[in-house]
Amino acid sequence: MKSIPKYLFIMAALFACNDDEDVLPENPADAPYEVDIVPADFESTGITGNLYFPLPVGKTYVYEGTGEDGEKIRVVTEYTTDTKVIMGITCVVVHDRGYEDEQLTEDTFDWYAQDKEGNIWYFGEATQQIENGNVVGTDGSWESGVGGALPGIIMLANPLPNLWYRQEYLKGEAEDVAQVLSLSTSIQVAYGSFNNCLQTAEWNMLEPGIVEHKYYAPGLGVVKTISVKGESGYEDLVEIQ
Repeated sequence: MKSIPKYLFIMAALFACNDDEDVLPENPADAPYEVDIVPADFESTGITGNLYFPLPVGKTYVYEGTGEDGEKIRVVTEYTTDTKVIMGITCVVVHDRGYEDEQLTEDTFDWYAQDKEGNIWYFGEATQQIENGNVVGTDGSWESGVGGALPGIIMLANPLPNLWYRQEYLKGEAEDVAQVLSLSTSIQVAYGSFNNCLQTAEWNMLEPGIVEHKYYAPGLGVVKTISVKGESGYEDLVEIQ
């Protein structure tokens, strides 16, 4: 397994790294996607460290911002000590809870694992949409190895500008992708100011008209998410517990 897997593509000749949120790879869904998951290629003891996606087990990150209609957004991301075995790989369980105007609207468990090159893989999620305290849907749920679903990479060990990669894959259900825009962005949020951040454009191939930018601070992880196309709203890191 290499730091940059063979099914990722450098798009430098076609897509310059700049601030234009409309710069996206031309129909990356046309590219075939196959992965060969070998348990021996993964860390058996969990996460040993990724610069931009460290998965700090035992910590809780709190984000706040506004949504599409101006509603107050709060996201609580708990890096639990729990694990789940998927396709023979021991994954770390991350618990995300999303609130709108102080009401719980989404409850999600994500599953991540690190390979020996330092790439962080995304093996799926169990998500629930909630209204008035009741579960009303599970849209977006998927698990690698079930129904044709395959894991993607949520964070590369060595991100390169203009590289795009699949973060998840279940055809017609989970098709998020990302493209590296910069490795030297400076950003300020309520929690602090950060330099040399990784900036990505991330979108769902099933909804290509909606794009968000994410900012990953070295050694810390996501510090800001902001919608730049198709929707509005943002989430900033405000607290680490």
